[in-house]
Amino acid sequence: MNDPKPPLTGFGNQFACEAVPGALPVGRNSPQRAAHGLYAELISGSAFTAPRADNRRTWMYRRQPSVVVGRYEPYAQPLLKTGAAAGVAAPPEPLRWHPCEIPADAGDFVDGLRTMVVNGDADAQAGMAAHVYLVGRSMTQRAFIDADGELLLVPQQGALTITTELGVLQVAPGEIALLPRGLAFKVAVDGPSRGYVCENYGAPFRLPELGPIGSNGLANARDFEAPHAAFEADGAPHVVLRRTVDPGQVPHVLHRGQIRIDGS
Repeated sequence: MNDPKPPLTGFGNQFACEAVPGALPVGRNSPQRAAHGLYAELISGSAFTAPRADNRRTWMYRRQPSVVVGRYEPYAQPLLKTGAAAGVAAPPEPLRWHPCEIPADAGDFVDGLRTMVVNGDADAQAGMAAHVYLVGRSMTQRAFIDADGELLLVPQQGALTITTELGVLQVAPGEIALLPRGLAFKVAVDGPSRGYVCENYGAPFRLPELGPIGSNGLANARDFEAPHAAFEADGAPHVVLRRTVDPGQVPHVLHRGQIRIDGS
């Protein structure tokens, strides 16, 4: 990545930043000719008709348009499940499981995902899934896009460096990371790493209201950090694994294509 800059603070805020001076257009979102030969694209996190308070979108100015990813092909990850339709009924008694050991030959973040429980239907945008990740090596020229839901990562062992289309996040045990639906990212580790993932199919996460507990309880927006815009200088191609609905085959599978990790 280019020289890192301090993160931006806030949850659900409106941010404007650029990795290269002059990259952001002034007074408009999608000029006919963007600066530096970039391509303007919109990442939508809600319907474009959503009220202002609920409207979530990010304007990106990329070195190449996202459509150059080309055709996808199925990618097998049998331990990663979506939705409750293909699952089994849970018995009524309490359940628990022992901590999952990190295999000696553990792969990267995508191959290391293991589904524990699922609920609801990603196609209907209702419910969630709980996964663990068991990671032994970094994602190098691979990126992951989850179009089924947003991801809440909770590291338990080992720090994560998460490189996204919007910048870089450093996440250690005791911290959490929230990755929006549809955002390309890759995960680097310093050694064997383990943690939890909440995949939310429904409405986006928001901070809980305060109410009777007063004005200073629970999490504060200032405690959350958003990355400053960044890009990988070499622009090397990445294989992208996209998790999305595929009604013609398995209900939800990974697909493989090719992109570059770009920032604005």
